[in-house]
Amino acid sequence: MEFLFQTKLRERYLKLEAESGKTNALFETLRQAIREGTIPAGARLPSTRTLSGWFGLSRGSVNLAYEMLAAEGLVRARERSGNYAVYEPANVPGPKKGRSATIPVLSTWASRLLAVPVRADKGTDVPGVLNLEPGAVDAALFPTESWKRVIYEEIRQFANRQHEDSYMPEGHLPLREMIARHLQRERGISVDPSLVMITNGSMQAIALLAMLLIREGDPVVMENPSYIGILRAVLAAGGQPIPARMDREGIVPDAWDARLLFVTPSRQFPTGAVLSPDRRKRLIEWAAARQAVIIEDDYDSEFRWGGRPVAPLKMLDQEDRVVYLGSFSKTMLTDLRIGYAVVPKMLSEAFRRAKYWIEPHPVAIVEQRALARFMAEGSYTRHLRKMQRICGRKLAQFQNRLKEVAGEVLDLYPSEAGLQLFGLWRGDPAKYEQWKQTALQAGVKWGDAAPYYWHGERPASALFGFAHLSEDELAEAARRMGIALSHIGINAHS
Repeated sequence: MEFLFQTKLRERYLKLEAESGKTNALFETLRQAIREGTIPAGARLPSTRTLSGWFGLSRGSVNLAYEMLAAEGLVRARERSGNYAVYEPANVPGPKKGRSATIPVLSTWASRLLAVPVRADKGTDVPGVLNLEPGAVDAALFPTESWKRVIYEEIRQFANRQHEDSYMPEGHLPLREMIARHLQRERGISVDPSLVMITNGSMQAIALLAMLLIREGDPVVMENPSYIGILRAVLAAGGQPIPARMDREGIVPDAWDARLLFVTPSRQFPTGAVLSPDRRKRLIEWAAARQAVIIEDDYDSEFRWGGRPVAPLKMLDQEDRVVYLGSFSKTMLTDLRIGYAVVPKMLSEAFRRAKYWIEPHPVAIVEQRALARFMAEGSYTRHLRKMQRICGRKLAQFQNRLKEVAGEVLDLYPSEAGLQLFGLWRGDPAKYEQWKQTALQAGVKWGDAAPYYWHGERPASALFGFAHLSEDELAEAARRMGIALSHIGINAHS
């Protein structure tokens, strides 16, 4: 019996020794044996001399392993008697054979959350395929050296500033001040920095606002199509999404019986439509009449190529009813998950406490400090101007080429801002799917816009990202798309 026990322990020990060293391997071997009951509570463990002989260890190493076990409350030494196991596994009956453990009783919120569909993995890029799916920006355009310099400077100073921003869930104050200054200059919004809340991307702001403003069964007005993350947040909070009618000019104002509206007026997602000044005025009037809150997601209007900038809803907000959301995920780096919310004063303390509940200490504080420095020295504005110039040129070229090869079958919505181009298919939906598959075989793919229609009909529609490809790659992608159309029997040249 002792031989079998010794053999079992030795097999486990040898598996662990190469990874964690001799003492740790012995500790983990005995620890597992005690916790699983191989060495039951009350059993006397082998002496240090015996174990050192079994495993070829010094008695000092065995003693250290026993001390580690005692520190975890698994072993107790008795004077002149030895070491005894004192751990007793909980007496909980396991699941019957063939069954898994039952899921614990979840909250109403968690149950709703599990019912909300999650985003499917886009998969990996295939070499040689020109990928026009939206979401990416050309990393070569990013001022890497300038960013590295400010990051390294913050890292060098970090040891002396570790607690500077402790318990400030609203984020690093200098960054909030720079955002307020930027919004005043670029968007015409007068902002009190105390009302700027730094978030872990704009999606965190959307989720927090949904939890703060939506009660069970509340109607919530949403654009259709719209960003699916908003729909998930509304459903998880127990809201009832109300689809708003859309046209080529964006959301159509109505007398909605609701007190919350999510909207993307500066550049509707995914269509790119820009809301007219008259419609913006009507939305503000609706919010005043209904005592409602408007959440304005200004997700990528920083990238404006042409046309006259239209005032954000927040700029027209005289009653402080608009929450303004922005993000650096597109203008900087996608993995730099820094967003922000400019919240009405009446919501500021509730938002701050919700943020504090989740993250008492601001996240990515080194990046926040670096971004504040990056903006203060003018690097962010210079980078933005360069991006606007280069990406605007790319869009104009790609849009013209796409009209040439597919203008008869693809209704391209005008785009004066943003990083993607929306197109509505004019023909048979089956032909659209055939075109997509043929184009993929020719080495080009793009994003579908149909999934963003969360209510009613889902028209065949496309979403083309362009900012991450070169002008030559965009021209080649359009050429291949035209060839794919001809292969399915459509002569789409305008």
